[in-house]
Amino acid sequence: MTETDYLSAPLPRKHTVPVEIGTIDAGGVTVGGGAPVVVQSMTNTDTADIDATVTQVAQLARAGSEIVRITVDRDESAAAVPHIRDKLEKRGVRVPLVGDFHYIGHKLLADHPACAEALDKYRINPGNVGFGEKKDRQFGAIVEMAIAHDKPVRIGVNWGSLDQALLTRLMDDNHANGAPLSAREVTREAIVQSALLSAARAEEIGLPRSKIILSAKVSQVQDLVAVYIELAKRSDHALHLGLTEAGMDTKGIVASSASMALLLQQGIGDTIRISLTPEPGGDRTREVKVAQELLQTMGFRSFVPIVAACPGCGRTTSTVFQELARDIQNHIRAEMPVWREKYPGVEELNVAVMGCIVNGPGESKHAHIGISLPGTGETPAAPVFVDGRKVATLRGPAIADEFKKMVLDYIEANYGSGNVMGGGMREAG
Repeated sequence: MTETDYLSAPLPRKHTVPVEIGTIDAGGVTVGGGAPVVVQSMTNTDTADIDATVTQVAQLARAGSEIVRITVDRDESAAAVPHIRDKLEKRGVRVPLVGDFHYIGHKLLADHPACAEALDKYRINPGNVGFGEKKDRQFGAIVEMAIAHDKPVRIGVNWGSLDQALLTRLMDDNHANGAPLSAREVTREAIVQSALLSAARAEEIGLPRSKIILSAKVSQVQDLVAVYIELAKRSDHALHLGLTEAGMDTKGIVASSASMALLLQQGIGDTIRISLTPEPGGDRTREVKVAQELLQTMGFRSFVPIVAACPGCGRTTSTVFQELARDIQNHIRAEMPVWREKYPGVEELNVAVMGCIVNGPGESKHAHIGISLPGTGETPAAPVFVDGRKVATLRGPAIADEFKKMVLDYIEANYGSGNVMGGGMREAG
C-alpha cells in the first residue's frame, strides 16, 4: 500500500465475532463480523415513565439509532420494560432495546422475567455488579440469566467505576517491579484486563463469544485510543466505541469524533455511541445525527443525502444560500424515515448550494444537483447543474423555492420506485 493509498482509505476492518442484537428480520442488527458500523444511543427519561420513554425511543429510532439503551435501575423500571416494548410495537417501532444494569441487575432480572425476555441485550459494568465475594456470584447470575433467555451481553468497563481490587493489585505489582509504568498506563491496563477477564468468566459460565460485546469507556481522547488499540490486539470480541462524559455541544462532538475517527480509521470498532450532554430540555437525537455524520464523513456508511455549502465570505453578504442550504438539509432530515422506503439509495445523493461564482459552478458540477447563487455584486442569476451539466438558470425572488422543487423532482426521477436508476447506482459528474 502506497502512502497515498494509506491516507485516502481506512485500514481493513479488524475481524471480530458477529453478535446479533434482536431478531434480524424484525428490526434487529448484527454488530461485528464485518457488518456495517452500527449507530446507537440511550434515553435519558425515567424508564418507569412508560409514555415518555416510548416517545423518546421512537424519536431516537426515527433519527436513525439502530439500537437504543434504557436504564433499568429499580423494580418500577424493570416492570415498565415489557409495556414499553408492547407500545413500541404498536407504533411500528422495531428497534432493539438494551437494558442498562448497575448494582442490582441480577435481582431485577430474576424478579422480573418479563423484563429479561423483552430486552434484546443486557449491559453489565463489571466494576459495580457487586463487591468482595458477592461480585463473582452476582456477575455470574446476570450471565446465567442472559444464557437462559438467549440474550447477548455488553460487558462495559468504565474508568469511573473501575474494579478497585484489580487496579490496586496491578499498581502493587507495578511498584514491586520498580514502577516501570506510569499510574495512567497502569489504569489503562486495568481497564483492558477488566474487560478481558470478565469476558473470559462469562464464557466459562457458558455464554458464547457470539453473545459478547466489549466496551472500555474513558473520558480522555488519548486514553480511549490507547485502550481500544490494546483491546483490539488481545481480543476478537465485537467492540462498542464511545467516549464517556464527552461533554456538551462542540466539546463533546469534537472529542468524540477525534477519538473514534482515529480508531475507526484503523479498522477498530463495530458500534458507536456519541455521548453528548444535551442542553436542558435539548434534543436527544443530536447524538444520533453526529454519529451518522461521523461515519458518513469518513466514508463508512451513507445515511442521508449530503448538502455541501460554502462557508461564506465577503463575496456572500446575502444569507440566501445559507437559508437555502439549511432548509434543504432540514427537509431531508425530516423526510428520511419515509424516503428510505420510498426512494432506495437516496442516501447517496449529493446536493451543492454555493454562494458565489468562485467555487460555485465547479462544486455544483461535482454534485448530483447543485446551484451557484449570485454573490455580492454578481449578476442576479443562479445556474443549476444536474449530473455535471448546466440545465437551467434561475432568476428572481423565487430562486430558492424553484431549486428545492428541482431537488425533489430529481429524487423522484432517479430514486423513485421502478426507476432503473434507483438504489443509488448513478454517480455524480
